[in-house]
Amino acid sequence: MTGSDGPHREPGSDVRAAGSASERAREEEERAVEQALALVGGSDRSSRSDRSGGSGEPPSRGRDTRGHRGPRDEDLNAGRSSNTHADRSRDPQAHRSSDPRAHRNSDSAPYDGRDNDPRDGRAAPAPAPAPASTPAPGSEQPPLPDRTLPGDPAKASPPPPSWDRARAVAARAGRGGPPATIRLPLDRAPGHVLAEALGALTDLPSFDTSAMDGWAVAGPGPWAFEAGAGLLAGRGPAAALPDGTAVRIATGARVPPETTAVIRSEHAHVDEARGLLHARRSVVTGQDIRPRGQECRSGEQLVPAGTVVTPAVLGLAAAAGYDALPVVPRPRVDILVLGDELLNAGLPHDGLIRDALGPMLGPWLRALGAEVSGARRLGDDAGALRDALTSSDADLIVTTGGTAAGPVDHVHPVLEALGAELLVDGVAVRPGHPMLLARLSPDGPYLVGLPGNPLAAVSGLLTLAEPLLAGIAGRPAQDPYRALVHAEVHGHPHDTRLVPVVHRPGRAGGRDHVAPLRYNGPAMLRGIAAADGLAVVPPGGVRSGTEVEILDLPWAPATPWTEGCFT
Repeated sequence: MTGSDGPHREPGSDVRAAGSASERAREEEERAVEQALALVGGSDRSSRSDRSGGSGEPPSRGRDTRGHRGPRDEDLNAGRSSNTHADRSRDPQAHRSSDPRAHRNSDSAPYDGRDNDPRDGRAAPAPAPAPASTPAPGSEQPPLPDRTLPGDPAKASPPPPSWDRARAVAARAGRGGPPATIRLPLDRAPGHVLAEALGALTDLPSFDTSAMDGWAVAGPGPWAFEAGAGLLAGRGPAAALPDGTAVRIATGARVPPETTAVIRSEHAHVDEARGLLHARRSVVTGQDIRPRGQECRSGEQLVPAGTVVTPAVLGLAAAAGYDALPVVPRPRVDILVLGDELLNAGLPHDGLIRDALGPMLGPWLRALGAEVSGARRLGDDAGALRDALTSSDADLIVTTGGTAAGPVDHVHPVLEALGAELLVDGVAVRPGHPMLLARLSPDGPYLVGLPGNPLAAVSGLLTLAEPLLAGIAGRPAQDPYRALVHAEVHGHPHDTRLVPVVHRPGRAGGRDHVAPLRYNGPAMLRGIAAADGLAVVPPGGVRSGTEVEILDLPWAPATPWTEGCFT
């Protein structure tokens, strides 16, 4: 199931817009910008007719035929249940209803999509609940609610939250409770996050050791020595070394008491005939000896809580005496792929297209630190979706497609039937604006609803799933950073754009920079496949030489700079 990210006119929109010149002007402006972006390969292409698009791209689902509500306010616990919506409007007057039921006290009004306090008197009216349909005879499950009628002014809702606000809501949701702690043996700990700070259980090193193969000497030279293997690593303590004597010693072996220094084999001259050792260089007291506690003392903190257990952290823990580590369990994620038009194998045919998200999401979510079950393909079946949501024991459920208001877009009505709390319902970002974040119950799983278009789904992953999973797993948030962009990047008039980019080194002393990649339409993956990051482009776009925020992809450090036909 795929989703479009361009503006979409639902049936009856001309009638609704007839009384609003500002709304008509806004729609014309967005259409002109989207068409211009399509010409330069950077637009969010959309169809205004049917699910098949008409732009030469695969059939598209999840088209935004209604507006999106923002989060209720800063308190996640004050979220609201799922509801259906009318068209989004940028005109503030479009959010005011003549229906007296829609006018609520501002103290209880939902967040209006602006960055001001929601209680400043400008909050949009809360949408009225949708009427429920009549249960079927003999039905054991509650029916799905009826969808909102297009153009119903009583259902008008505020614009969606900004991109950075939506990410903040997702991150805050993930940190909503104290993380659980489990202890895992060292071989199972990599990739998890430390639940507690790691303190040394012993001094490192725990005794004086030789840093080199050579000779342990005591006092001034030359030194008398006896033939033999000498001191080897892993042996018990040796007797004290008398002044004027030397003994062969291996790297890592315990240094005898009273040792002055270790002389490397290549810096020593052995007079076998006289049984004397001479130094070829001056000897400094303590040279090439690793003293006890040089790296750390027992009880000293080695790494803080929240650190990802890398191979290096694992080695340090083992050296410090650990057999198991206290870690946060990996978040468990279920993937539900929706859409009757998707193929699991073979070439597209007869209106059917290949499922790109099922194979992509599992590895991507694992790279974000999650434990992922195999993707389940449910088709366009509301009952199957409801059963899958209610039977899941995951921490997060990720769905693909079905987040808009088409005839087979079931995510919103199923969430409403289950009494889910919508934390984010639409985001002012392109591609991917129909994405959503919900909590199925106070102690139940979260759900991230991704649009069906592949790049739009990637946008949803990085906007909502990545910060949510980081919070659940106790991972530190990615530090934002900015980079120069070496090209003009067109923007959406109102929304943030996420554009695939590749890092490139500066030439002749110039600064490193990022280059935007082509093939960045919402249904395309060719650009993101060559990318190592996404540029966060503010509304209106940026000129060449402007610094923009960069979101690294999970595998970015291992990705070489890409050259070729994508820029």
